Amino acid sequence: MKNISHTWSKRSVTKSLSRIQFAFIFGMVLSLLLPTLLTAQTSDIRVHDPVVIREGDTYHLFCTGRGIAHFTSKDLDNWEKADPVFPEKPAWTDEVVPDFRNHIWAPDIFFKDGTYYLYYSISAFGKNTSAIGVATNTTLDSSDKNYKWVDHGIVIQSVPNRDLWNAIDPNIVFDDKGDAWMTFGSFWNGLKLFKLDDSFTKVAQPQEWHTLARRERSFDIADKDAGDAALEAPFIFKREGWYYLFLSWDLCCRGENSTYKVVVGKSRDVEGPYFDKDGKNLFHGGGSLVIQGNENWYGAGHCSVYTFDNEDYLFFHAYDASDEGRSKLKIRKINWTSDGWPWVDRLK
Repeated sequence: MKNISHTWSKRSVTKSLSRIQFAFIFGMVLSLLLPTLLTAQTSDIRVHDPVVIREGDTYHLFCTGRGIAHFTSKDLDNWEKADPVFPEKPAWTDEVVPDFRNHIWAPDIFFKDGTYYLYYSISAFGKNTSAIGVATNTTLDSSDKNYKWVDHGIVIQSVPNRDLWNAIDPNIVFDDKGDAWMTFGSFWNGLKLFKLDDSFTKVAQPQEWHTLARRERSFDIADKDAGDAALEAPFIFKREGWYYLFLSWDLCCRGENSTYKVVVGKSRDVEGPYFDKDGKNLFHGGGSLVIQGNENWYGAGHCSVYTFDNEDYLFFHAYDASDEGRSKLKIRKINWTSDGWPWVDRLK
């Protein structure tokens, strides 16, 4: 009995040690992986057409969604969903798109003289039955007593068979003189630019318009149809005396059939012309590739670009091949070549 007991005791101790060793190793592995797992879970948010601004220590992301979707983050990794900008659709939207369902597209935001200006798109899919509106607020903190979005209605509107441009995808840039310009557009006859007045809610008078980028459109396509000149989502970023026009080519919003990609050109003048790396004018179809989809991400596009803490970032969405082509938020730090061209790490 003594020998049997002794043998059992050794086996018991050995088994217990094995369990302790396993637990220790498992704990070490988990401690190494947990931050990555948590980040992957919390940053894996469904987003389309993201724009970002920082107020205090909080980043605010606005994007396409019911009433304009809104997320907040302290670190650009972990995002929390906030209430939408418009719980109810703006009153004027049914005049542009009958029976509009409050699914608002492609916002843009900036802060000036104590006020946030949030631009947004109302449209019928695949048509230029569209308008860009603007709302203002003095704070992005929903707990602040002064938090209130005030809608100012239509800035610009496009009408089928009247306009060969589409009033969606706004972006605001300030030139070196301090004047505000809106660039916008999707398909048709390209991406447009016009000057805003001092209220930032209307087109400046007399009106001054420019076409910044185009792609070849087939002649046999009716004016009311979007056509095959697939470009949209302009965003102008200023850096070291240059204006960089980022835009998206090809097709969004089609899950596994999405072919979105981001290209860029640059100019010394906000009004253009913008040229790509090879010297081709974006007005003539030029554009240098920044990022595109692959076997893991079907397409990548509709970007915005910002500088936070001396780092430049590209925010965009991409269609996840591992999740039925759903659009997800992606963020890349921007690197710059010696001759001033942006590049980012490929999607993995």
